[in-house]
Amino acid sequence: MSNESDANGDDVVEGELVEEELGDPEAELVEEDLDELGQLAKERDDFREMAQRLQADFENYRKRMARQGEEISSRLVVGLVTNLLPVLDALDLAQAHLGAEAEKTVEAQALLQARSLLFDTLVKEGLVLVPGQGKAFDPQFHDAVAQSEGDEESASGPIVDEVLRAGYSWQGTVVRPAMVRVKG
Repeated sequence: MSNESDANGDDVVEGELVEEELGDPEAELVEEDLDELGQLAKERDDFREMAQRLQADFENYRKRMARQGEEISSRLVVGLVTNLLPVLDALDLAQAHLGAEAEKTVEAQALLQARSLLFDTLVKEGLVLVPGQGKAFDPQFHDAVAQSEGDEESASGPIVDEVLRAGYSWQGTVVRPAMVRVKG
């Protein structure tokens, strides 16, 4: 390397940059590193925010799927119960037809036990008999198919005179309204 003198008389070494002309190279490197670090921090924050949103979306999806599964299961059970109600009606009619003879024959006792077993099982699972005879008529629970003359008892509103077909609700929802004759 050769030394040369510039106009001020300072020695200049070939291949070296003069710091006064270009600025501090270390400061530029630090500034570049800080810019890159800031950019990486912003990317990290963006990825964290995206991951949090994705996690919240997945949690909402999981809850929605669980809720939909419960709703589908509930609808299927209500459908099954609705399909079993005619069987219960047939057993009720058979019991009414047997009357006092029910305790005499083994077949009649078996029929009554089958009816009782079916009804008790459904009640344990949530089936509720709709209130009937002597209760105030409620169109949510009763389906009036006939009307009879009222008396002073029914002056406050229609009263269920006779239940023609039992009504049921399943876990708070009316599955089948009771078919009734009203008085008043």
